[in-house]
Amino acid sequence: MLSSVCGSLRRTLCNGSVLASKHPFLGRSNALKLETKPVCTRVMYRSYSANMHGQEVVFRQLFDNTSFTYTYLLGDAASKEAVLIDPVIELVDRDVRIVKELGLNLKYAVNTHVHADHVTGTGEIKKRIPTCKSVIAECSQAKADVFINEGDGIEFGQFKLECRSTPGHTDGCFTYVWHEKGMAFTGDALLIRGCGRTDFQQGSSEALYKSVHGKILSLPEQFILYPAHDYTGQTSTTVREEKNHNPRLTKPIDVFIRIMSELNLPYPKQLDRALPANMVCGIFDTESPPSKS
Repeated sequence: MLSSVCGSLRRTLCNGSVLASKHPFLGRSNALKLETKPVCTRVMYRSYSANMHGQEVVFRQLFDNTSFTYTYLLGDAASKEAVLIDPVIELVDRDVRIVKELGLNLKYAVNTHVHADHVTGTGEIKKRIPTCKSVIAECSQAKADVFINEGDGIEFGQFKLECRSTPGHTDGCFTYVWHEKGMAFTGDALLIRGCGRTDFQQGSSEALYKSVHGKILSLPEQFILYPAHDYTGQTSTTVREEKNHNPRLTKPIDVFIRIMSELNLPYPKQLDRALPANMVCGIFDTESPPSKS
């Protein structure tokens, strides 16, 4: 049932705007020639829900069309405890509104890594929901309430996310695996038919290749993978798909390293603002952004 739901979600978003492939964070091949169209508002604010195994799970996939970031809301419907992954500061109003409308107790606001393409919303969310704690990798050296390391678990209600260290895009990249639901949230380590760039912020192509193959593509092939970004209108992928069709990560490691070294990607537009802010939960030296909710 879940695979059919996710297929439907992918088709829904793909029926919206198709976005250009030359994005500084995409790190993917030019094998796909994409048409550029204006982004429509319904894609910008649409939330996706999946009813998995009755009513025991709350799941929302939310999208920011400025940074092409996916934010994920996961909840235990019985206890109402929830986790928010990779919130964006401009959309905190939206995220908090959904949490309150669903009657959830937001336990954690989690980052997959220190982002360079948007400012995290974790600090602002903590102001609105004081019981919520921010979470990030200890090795990132960023500020947070809770620091995670390899093998740790993030618990909410009856569920737990396994924390897997997947460095390469940055040293502090983590993938969160929801074993009970056959899902993983890969951040920028693995994108849909792509991967995060490795040319700045402690990036290492060799480390990324080993992380993806050792910690993500080693999961069961039916596991559904949800990235932190997508620039082509896709919403999810699977371990099987990426093992068979990822244009870079299906190559030998030496070829992958050469491909990554030849990308010549542009300087990220928000890097100078986002990096220092994200080292302190997104609340340092940033003006209050206009609400998009």
